[in-house]
Amino acid sequence: MSNQSVLDPKTHGGAVSLTVGDLARSLRFYRDVLGFADSRSDGASALLFAGDQPLLHLVELPGARPKPSHATGLYHFALLLPSRPDLARWLRHVAETGWPLQGWADHGVSEAVYLADPDGNGIEVYRDRPRAEWPMSNGELQMVTDPLDAQGLLALAPSDDGWIMPAGARMGHVHLHVASIPQAQTFYCDVLGFDLVQRYGPSALFVSAGGYHHHVGLNTWAGVGAPPAPAGSAGLRYFTIVVPDEAALAAVVERVQRAGIAIAPQDGGWLLHDPSGNGIRLVN
Repeated sequence: MSNQSVLDPKTHGGAVSLTVGDLARSLRFYRDVLGFADSRSDGASALLFAGDQPLLHLVELPGARPKPSHATGLYHFALLLPSRPDLARWLRHVAETGWPLQGWADHGVSEAVYLADPDGNGIEVYRDRPRAEWPMSNGELQMVTDPLDAQGLLALAPSDDGWIMPAGARMGHVHLHVASIPQAQTFYCDVLGFDLVQRYGPSALFVSAGGYHHHVGLNTWAGVGAPPAPAGSAGLRYFTIVVPDEAALAAVVERVQRAGIAIAPQDGGWLLHDPSGNGIRLVN
């Protein structure tokens, strides 16, 4: 890949937009379980903030049903907390709410806890280790899936002291179901300009900018050749990629247009879809 096709290293993730079946129900979940205290709602949609940063955009489609398991779309979005004590406090909090967890893991680069919202949208809540501690092999990053030291985490937060999503939280990454790994790699690496960080067998890969462990995860665990979710499903509307300035944004848009991929202006940014139908918003 030429240097002209590499994303600016300051590129990072932004807000994720979701279709939900019942906005009031979703707002209760995101307030009570995840701790989003600041939201702006017009009755049909809502923005949820950590500090002054919008992290989630919820749009109600009354009666929307969860995404079928054998369809492309969101696997999970991942909320990155500022520190290990923050993750510990949230883990204590969610345990005391009684909301079911789907799992947890130590990935070497991070510690992560998994759950889903009322519409079945997958969520990861995690904290990063310092980059100097990330596991490497022959100069390449090696993310792992080891047991999480949940008891060690809980020991850092002996009681629920009124958890609120901290101002320093951000959208760390998204992980998507796609129809084809080779097709996804061409789009995310050769067109958008992400670096390939790690393959996970033939069914998943991870891409990033600036040496991060991943800004986007891609897998075919819903089935090779899986179709997009049917109209009227809950799930991903789009996720946001934030580049640092107008020049960086123009370079990405130019590569997309040169590849013959449909892209259109939207609210000061650009909206497009990957080959599996996953929506992406590009902004600076």
